[in-house]
Amino acid sequence: MESFQLGFTLVVLAAVFLCFAREWLPAELAALAGMAVLIVGGVLSGDEVAGVFSNPAPLTIGAMFVLSGALTRTGAIDWLADRFSRWAGKSLSRVFIILALVAVPLSAFLNNTPVVVVFLPVLMAFCRRSGLKASKLLIPLSFLSILGGSATLIGTSTNLLVAGVATEHGEPAFGIFEITGLGVIYALIGFLYLYFIGRHLLPERDTVSSLIDAEDTRQFCSAVEIREGSPLVGKRLIGHPLFSDRKRTIVYEVARDGRRVEDIPLDALVLAERDVLWFRATSKQLAEIRAAKGLRMLHEKDGPAGGGTEVRMVEAIIGPRSGLIGRSVRESGIRRRYGIVVTAVHRRGVNLREGYRDVRLAFGDTLLLEGPAHNLVRLRREGDFLSLNETEIKAPRRSRVLLAAGILAAVVMAAALELLPIASAALAGAVLAILTRCLDLREAYRSIEWNILFLIYGMLAIGRAVETTGGAELMADAVVASMAALGPIAILAAIYLLASLLTELITNNAVAILLTPVVISIAASLNVDARPFIVAIMFGASASFLTPIGYQTNTYVYGAGGYKFGDFVKVGLPLNLLLWGAATLLIPRFWPF
Repeated sequence: MESFQLGFTLVVLAAVFLCFAREWLPAELAALAGMAVLIVGGVLSGDEVAGVFSNPAPLTIGAMFVLSGALTRTGAIDWLADRFSRWAGKSLSRVFIILALVAVPLSAFLNNTPVVVVFLPVLMAFCRRSGLKASKLLIPLSFLSILGGSATLIGTSTNLLVAGVATEHGEPAFGIFEITGLGVIYALIGFLYLYFIGRHLLPERDTVSSLIDAEDTRQFCSAVEIREGSPLVGKRLIGHPLFSDRKRTIVYEVARDGRRVEDIPLDALVLAERDVLWFRATSKQLAEIRAAKGLRMLHEKDGPAGGGTEVRMVEAIIGPRSGLIGRSVRESGIRRRYGIVVTAVHRRGVNLREGYRDVRLAFGDTLLLEGPAHNLVRLRREGDFLSLNETEIKAPRRSRVLLAAGILAAVVMAAALELLPIASAALAGAVLAILTRCLDLREAYRSIEWNILFLIYGMLAIGRAVETTGGAELMADAVVASMAALGPIAILAAIYLLASLLTELITNNAVAILLTPVVISIAASLNVDARPFIVAIMFGASASFLTPIGYQTNTYVYGAGGYKFGDFVKVGLPLNLLLWGAATLLIPRFWPF
């Protein structure tokens, strides 16, 4: 019976790995399906499944997603991104240095995916202004964020998972900065390689990246009215942070008492009640203006749309067969038919200086729409729009940025000083971030990458089955029998290489969960400390540079940079080999056998 269960489990494991490699199913669905098959097949008992869900690592990872979301929502990462564009200059060498100084420390304490998501359009815009190719910077952005995530226990979900599985097997708990020494060396090696060698191997392409840059930097035309008693009354227009972009005003026309102000230059204009300001702004700037006190968007003069319900702002593109083509916003009847307001209009390549409500709409125009969520669902069913981007556009909660940063710092300090377990500190920090309105509950849910958590739970269950049926011990015995004569250092090198190669083919979290019990068994068979082998799994499964599918940030920049699969091999293979050698030499020095 035991041999049957072992064989059955290994078949399920092979099937799940094949689904990962061939992408027949989403990774999380493949893992959950494998868990379900093992439960139905009687390999996993109810108590064992309950034990999987009691593992603190996924809870910690989910809480860290929320804390990353709080910093993003309060504008902390956006602030750093803005400073980056100011510090970078126009030299590729300087850009590499500034990028490393910002991305590596940031990724050490935050999920590196939002770091890449925020900095990607920043780098696109920078390249457009400086004439540099974005393909020279996007792979380094991803690689540096991965290296930064390897520097602390909370920097990547892989480290947290390995530490959690190891603790379940009786190993001493990892400290939050226990791996930082090696992580800093890793980051330094990676930066020096990219700076002196890697950047010369990167291609010069602009393809998709130039299109994405145009999307992220497009501007909308809209208008706002100064309310009575507004704090802006009596303030100069020029230089006001709300209406300035890099010290230049985004306002191009002002109306006072129903007439265009022509006798007063904009740089000398002092704002007054009921002034109407016409401006060009990005969707983020528009959201900040809308959230400011004492202002009223011109389209809101008749009252907010759908009052009393959740109101969202979305972007929609006019389709080629839309009935709105040739009609103005006033004539379209969008507000009457759907209860949705058109707040701004953008036409690619054309600056719309006249009132947007009188613009004749054309195919490809982008409308910024505002209305209740249920009305937007109705609008989506119509054929007027080519696409509807449902990402909410919200002004950052900048007043809480220091609070969000302080909560993250408190979580790190509580874990570092061992005042609380990492899971408890992270959960308390996430709850506090929500209670203090750094982000609301809905935003907290959206900040969690649920697919990663589902994948983790599925693989934890499969890993438990591999262990209880004797599969982990079988694998360990095979490794020891074939390599015992070479010594623990050679086995450590083989373990690191195996973790690194498997990560390039399947998800890094799955590799971490499955290999950690195996290396603990190997250490027991060799009668040596398991710590070096466990650390080798952490770094081997995290440091993924060879393919665009090994790590999610690589996948994210893959299409945006116009890269080919071979570009990652050309740039990533030497880095993988360098770090493999460094791990083989340094891990035994930090964690002796």
